[in-house]
Amino acid sequence: MSEIKQFPEDIIAIAEKHIRDILLLAILYSPQQKALIVSDTQSPLAIILTEAYRRCLPQAIFIDFDATSSAEVLATFKKLEPMELVVLIQSTSFRLKDFRIRVELFEQSLKVIEHPHLARMVGLQEMYYIESLAYDPVYFRGVGRALKNLIDRSSAGTIVDSGEGERLVFGSALEPAKLNIGDYTGMKNIGGQFPIGEVFTEAQDLTSVNGRVRLFAFGDTSFSVNKVDIPITLIVSRGRVVDVINSIPEFDTVLANIRADEGEVWLRELGFGMNRAFSKDRIVSDIGTYERMCGIHLSLGAKHGVYKKTNFKRGNTWHHVDVFVDTEAVYLDNAIVYKNGAWVNPIL
Repeated sequence: MSEIKQFPEDIIAIAEKHIRDILLLAILYSPQQKALIVSDTQSPLAIILTEAYRRCLPQAIFIDFDATSSAEVLATFKKLEPMELVVLIQSTSFRLKDFRIRVELFEQSLKVIEHPHLARMVGLQEMYYIESLAYDPVYFRGVGRALKNLIDRSSAGTIVDSGEGERLVFGSALEPAKLNIGDYTGMKNIGGQFPIGEVFTEAQDLTSVNGRVRLFAFGDTSFSVNKVDIPITLIVSRGRVVDVINSIPEFDTVLANIRADEGEVWLRELGFGMNRAFSKDRIVSDIGTYERMCGIHLSLGAKHGVYKKTNFKRGNTWHHVDVFVDTEAVYLDNAIVYKNGAWVNPIL
């Protein structure tokens, strides 16, 4: 416990409050349920979060991943009953078996909270991450459900305006939206990767997507967020990236890798991020965390396991690279839903 003393008490207290809200309001955890926390001590965030969970769940079993064999950890998982809780606090990503451990825990009908890749976020980013764990059910559920309702009934004409006349138009209806808002009512699995705050979809007809869009950041080959000084403009025709303006070498490498494996660069996911702890100016390095940023992100590459398209075979799709739009406004069926860095009427 001596390692905790290097962190101000007020920071740990903020983390404790947010985690307590997640447990109570999102996960619906009951003290009568067993809880198992598996963590390491390889990053400041991992140490802070472990202490915060210890304060919230003093009765839980705590396992130091670095001091415990994989066989022992897996055996402990097997002892848990359905609807009991597992928390994974990972400076990198725990590798216990060939498959993602969260998937196997869900198959046991366990509740799961996962905090991966914490070592990627240091300094001021640690506070951004802690703030991103704040759970406001009225905001996340209200905005999330309203967005889904609008997405699911939109017919065409979804527009992402990234300024200076650059507009990306989704000319078909959108796929039924998926929610990541901390409400697991009626869902098979309870929990997932935190922080949360996202609604995502894609065009039903990918070839209907045309136009130009400016990016302020992208996920590079190290799975880190790479922010650019001058926005990169993608030119999209029939759902593919056909040209790029103001690119940089790191982004050229991303595109080259996609083309080498898939032949062309498809644009698939249309993500509506809602987490207000992240913005264009409040960035964390981990791409899987930052994609919850309050704004729009897209994915490049043919890989998207949620939505099945007949022209894509699983064995031939390799890439799903998140890119972040320098968003001025978003329209669904000509109704503006995002402006000035926030979701607006008719959503709120």
